[in-house]
Amino acid sequence: MKMNILKAAALGGVLAMTATASQAASQDDYQLSSHILDISTGMPAPDVNVKLMMQENGEWKLLNEQKTDSNGRIGTFLSNADNADHDGTYKLIFETSPYFRNKGLESFYPYVEVNFNIDDDNHYHVPITLSAYGFSTYRGS
Repeated sequence: MKMNILKAAALGGVLAMTATASQAASQDDYQLSSHILDISTGMPAPDVNVKLMMQENGEWKLLNEQKTDSNGRIGTFLSNADNADHDGTYKLIFETSPYFRNKGLESFYPYVEVNFNIDDDNHYHVPITLSAYGFSTYRGS
């Protein structure tokens, strides 16, 4: 019995390292990631539609649209393939109303829009913390 517990603990450690390695590879392959934490529950917000847009000549252009995974994350915005240059002004639009409606809640904000600049080749992480009546964002790592 004790040996099975040790094996399970070892397997859990290997799985955690694999997940971490997978996330690190994603940061090398993509320049932009995001995450949503629902602070009303303390849990990630899965299945939230997020649009990535870039400003070009004063107009907004849709570049990509994805849903957050079961951990509330999207790690695959702005591919680094072919040494792409992503300098510019962007926005992420988090469509929050459907997320809260699916939880049986009304939300004050139909969506959350976060505008930011990319001006180098570093990785950018743009997460939000969210509740039905508030949100916050920051530059993550």
